[in-house]
Amino acid sequence: MENVIPVLQVMIFVLLFIMGALVLAYFFLLRNREEAEEKTEEAIQDKKADGKKPADYGRFKGELTTEAIFDFMEFEEIVDNMIVRKKGSQHIMVLQCNGVNYDLMSEQEKLGVEEGFVQFLNTLRFPIQLYIQSRTLNLREIIAKYKERVDTVAIDLEKIDTKIIQARASGNKSVQEKLEFERKRKANVLDYGINITDYVEKLSSNRNILQQRTYVIVSYYTAELGGGLENYSKEELYNMCFSELYTRCQNVASGLGTSQIGCKILDSEELGELLYVAYNRDESELLQLSKALDAQYDALYSTGKEVLQKKQERLDKEINISAIDMATDSILKADKKKQLEDLDMQMDKQKKVKEKALELLDTYEDQLDPRVYELAKDEVKKSSEPAKTEPARTPKLSETSSENMQKRKVIRRREGGEQNV
Repeated sequence: MENVIPVLQVMIFVLLFIMGALVLAYFFLLRNREEAEEKTEEAIQDKKADGKKPADYGRFKGELTTEAIFDFMEFEEIVDNMIVRKKGSQHIMVLQCNGVNYDLMSEQEKLGVEEGFVQFLNTLRFPIQLYIQSRTLNLREIIAKYKERVDTVAIDLEKIDTKIIQARASGNKSVQEKLEFERKRKANVLDYGINITDYVEKLSSNRNILQQRTYVIVSYYTAELGGGLENYSKEELYNMCFSELYTRCQNVASGLGTSQIGCKILDSEELGELLYVAYNRDESELLQLSKALDAQYDALYSTGKEVLQKKQERLDKEINISAIDMATDSILKADKKKQLEDLDMQMDKQKKVKEKALELLDTYEDQLDPRVYELAKDEVKKSSEPAKTEPARTPKLSETSSENMQKRKVIRRREGGEQNV
């Protein structure tokens, strides 16, 4: 116990010494910081006295105004597919270039691309700039186009179903089989399209696909128009600059075309998207400009479908369903009517056969026994079955009587002679 007390005393002395040293160090650092702040304040006062603004790094201080934003962006407006800079003295058009799969080309094709690019550089008579921008590939528009095609296939399926109902009602088996085969093929295409669009949509939502785009920037200055610019209005200057820029961009596009590079001039909306991505690299992936434009953020108000439009769509749907039912009923009724007409034609045929038979009997009345003639006419009038073979067949006479058999031969012979004549 006696040995522990001296050790504790030593430890307490050491701790007190360390605490005292830390306190002295804190006061020393605090004094140095105050001296540094005083020197910085003196330097700022000296710069203010010299008429210079102090440097301000890191954070924006003061009120954020529209003028400050335009000063930062260094351009005034986007009009007529042009970027206007430096108070209207510089106008810019941008060409978007399509990539060339240079690595997969043969040696001769590579040589042709290189020679074409050298020729393009040699023919340039004005300065250009090349700008490369990497952005996340937006598959939303591509998916929307695929969905439109899928909807078109679904509409075709509905039309085929209507034709199948009509063919089934008319009893046309061959046409029905062809339509059912076509429907099966269209249904497979529809299922495949739906699966592809769903897969691509899920893939794009879970993964960022980067795309590198190359742009050619073409500038034109109003000073190149010469003197007397004050005599032109702002609109006239825009028109002249637009004409000159468009001609230059066409020359650039034709020159790059020799290297198998396709180009297109960006419109005003695409220029806005280009600048938006350039100034907002991080936010552009989450807050896309195309979505903001589709949402009509600049509209005074947004509404859904009007009540009358909804009623009209519902009426159109009901009309389509009623039209299909009406077409099917009309086919069934027409088929029944056709059968009745065929029956009437058969009855009319039987009537004509009877009339022809009576005419033949009247023709050979003088050669027939009066009793036989009367009985034959009665048989023709009583006959209800239509003739199966000949439309103008002679009436059946009694085959047991040889005299009647001979008379029938005479009738046939004479009839045949009249027909030959």
